[in-house]
Amino acid sequence: MKSFAIAVCLLTGCSLLFACPQTNSETRADELIRLLHLSVLPKESGYLGIIGVSAQKVNLNGRLLAVQSQNFYMLTRERPINYLHWLEPDDTHILIEGGPVDYYIFHPNGRAEKITLGMEITAGQTPVVAVPGGCWKALKLRDGAQFALMANTLSPEFTPDRVKIGAGPEWIHRFDHSAPWATPAMLRELIGPNYATK
Repeated sequence: MKSFAIAVCLLTGCSLLFACPQTNSETRADELIRLLHLSVLPKESGYLGIIGVSAQKVNLNGRLLAVQSQNFYMLTRERPINYLHWLEPDDTHILIEGGPVDYYIFHPNGRAEKITLGMEITAGQTPVVAVPGGCWKALKLRDGAQFALMANTLSPEFTPDRVKIGAGPEWIHRFDHSAPWATPAMLRELIGPNYATK
């Protein structure tokens, strides 16, 4: 629980959230949704809570953007998948509580990888996943996990015009068997309801 409090402190400028003991339960997930003011994220699914943006700015192609934006993000048993999407900014996810979560990354060069976001480091999991800008990605809560609360930072900040959600047959063909787990059925599952036939 100390790690949760420290993470929230770091992300919110020491506006500490003192929570009850950590458990993997629906009650705990509901409590976090309420305390952190999370709401359902349209299209991508899961729950999102805006933390803020940095005061520092950067000039990107003639456009002034905050150096970073920060969010809380949660997957639950009812919403276990963050569906396939592409982001222009760098995206870093930090696991605060719960999990594990399988993180699927599809690189511009056609390479695909799966990283497990979790606290069992000796089992090959990692509490932080950093994804370069320009990648497709999707997250899936592991079977048996009740929820996963994460923080994510986007650099430069997130803007709605620099994201794409969903894909179709051409995308599936491109990444088909780019990794042992990347079957057409699995890729289709990661796209979910945002599958586009054209």
